[in-house]
Amino acid sequence: MLHKIKRLFVIKNRFEAYLIIFALALGAMTRGAHYTEIYPGPMGYVLMAATAGAVFLGGAKILDCLRYEREAKAAEISES
Repeated sequence: MLHKIKRLFVIKNRFEAYLIIFALALGAMTRGAHYTEIYPGPMGYVLMAATAGAVFLGGAKILDCLRYEREAKAAEISES
């Protein structure tokens, strides 16, 4: 039973990855908008850019990990 619950939290394909990245981006841009209100001027925009950059880096890592897992699984199958 725990194995089935664990599978709910595993990203299995690119579509799921894009949904998660979209959710991260939505939250980051909301936080960035708050930063521009709290810190008016260039500092608020720098913090907003930092939140966007974090999503870019995290999204790239998620997609790279999916590609790595797919290639590792294919290599494992071809060795068998």
